[in-house]
This record gives sequence, structure tokens and C-alpha cells, in this order.
Amino acid sequence: LLVCPVWRAHRDIGLTPLGRAKALQHGAVAEDIAASIQSCTLCAACEPVCPEDIGLVEMTLNLRPQLAQPAAVQSLRARMEEQAARPSAPRASAAAVLLPGPGLRERPGTLARAAALLGSAGNVAIAADDDADIALALEAGVAVPALRLERFLQPLRGLRKIVVADGLLLRHLRQWLPRSKIISLGEALSGLAGVRRALRASDLYVIEPRAYHADYPRLVKHYDALRTDRGCTLNLDLQRIAIPASARSLPQRLGLAAIDDTIQARWILQGRNIARIVVESVEDGAAFEKVSDCAVVHLADLADDGTS
Repeated sequence: LLVCPVWRAHRDIGLTPLGRAKALQHGAVAEDIAASIQSCTLCAACEPVCPEDIGLVEMTLNLRPQLAQPAAVQSLRARMEEQAARPSAPRASAAAVLLPGPGLRERPGTLARAAALLGSAGNVAIAADDDADIALALEAGVAVPALRLERFLQPLRGLRKIVVADGLLLRHLRQWLPRSKIISLGEALSGLAGVRRALRASDLYVIEPRAYHADYPRLVKHYDALRTDRGCTLNLDLQRIAIPASARSLPQRLGLAAIDDTIQARWILQGRNIARIVVESVEDGAAFEKVSDCAVVHLADLADDGTS
């Protein structure tokens, strides 16, 4: 319970993974607990601390298709069918590809810098396919049409490395392309010496939680080393679970409810003496910009501040 952002916001056990599991054990069906299923932010903070080692994200995603689907989901299916009918993007000539997601695509300067930084260790291409429809389908628990999925995956097959900004998409890509090395954008950038040198001890470094919790045992060590090396603070609690700054429900993701990340972002900032906020996620950056007077910098933009 203590790591769940929905529990922290509402103090309603029925809206937590524990509440969903208990309800199902006592005979509830998905529609009976629809509000709980939809409220989950899929941050996956609950998974590393689950005493039964249950795949709680997968449990929630398996429940979502059992709910009555709003018009927004029907529209999403139509978008995927339309995308499936288009020719596949050509296979990238680079050895590695960056899947930036819609947030980073809306910031072309930051996207270009991210690709350039990643390319310092080899040629990296930005994926031509806009995967926004697939990422949203995964959120909603909607099956991606086989032709749409193949159109998306075909240019990625056989690549040495795939760097992914969306942590939920990363989870699924590891299932779809088990032979490729698939890592998060945050891990890829924070592993570069030039980026690490630009971090200050007075920074709050905000880890994107979905990718972090999907690979928790390994990434705990990665970020512990980063903190030891640079002295910055991280958005981790005492169990080293990443506290999400942008914690959005399914209705918010679908545009059916207003987005308000301010309470969550303010909670992370409480009691911290920091000069700058460095984010791996564009979404998290937008949340902090609303509530803090500190400079908010995407990890890919660190080189622009003259500290590297």
C-alpha cells in the first residue's frame, strides 16, 4: 500500500492492487471493481515489494479488456487498423534505434540531442513509426491487431539495441523481441560519461518508474552507482522504490478526465533542498514545471547548461 500513488491520493484500499485481489478472491468480476482497475497508474511500484511476487501490472492489464469500452477505445482500435494498412517503415540502417514516444517527439530539439548523445557510442536512428497508438492500446489492455504489430516490429527485428522512452512499451518489447537488447532512455543516457558529469550534487534526479520497476534488481544498482558518483538525490523512497511524479489513471490517459499531477509532484519535493530537477520523462518534467520554481531539465538537455 505505502508505495501506491493511488493509495496515497485516496486512502481507499479498494483502489489498490491488494483491494482488487481481495475482491476477485471473494467473487467480484471486473465490472464490480471497474473504478479500481481504471485508477491504476501502472507505475509498477507495487511489483518489487509484493510479498507474493505477483505480476500486478499484468493482472491489471488482463482485467481492463473485461470492462465496457468507452468510445475513445473504439476510436483507438480504428486508428490501429488504419496504421496497419500503411506500408511498414523501412528497416533502419543503424545498429540501434530510439523509440521516443509522443512526448519526446513534441520536443524536437530534445529528441535530436538525445539521439546525438546515444549516437556518440554508435549510429542511432530515430524510429520512423509513431508508436503512440500501440502504447495507448497497452495502457487500455486492448489487443494490438496482428498486422499493426507486425508493421511496428518488422523494422526493429535484428537490431543490436533498442532504446525506449515509454516504460510500459519497454516491458512488452522484451516479450516481442527477446533477442534484442532493449533498455530505457533514462538508463541509456545516464550511463554516458558526458551526461553523468553534468549532474550536480544539488540536483533531484527523477527516474521514470515504469522501466525502473520492470528491471528493478539490476537498475537499483545502476542508480545507486549514479547517486554515489554524482551526489544527487533521487525520487526513491526508503525501500528504493521510484515515486512517480506523473501518476495518471486510464481515463486520464484516454483524455476522459483532467490530468492533475501537482499533488504527486509536490509530495516528491517536500523537505528537499535542491537547485534543479533533472527528469528522464517529458511527462514528469511537465508535472514539476507546474509546482516548482527550480529549473527543470530533461536528461538529454543537460549539455546545454554549460556544466558538461
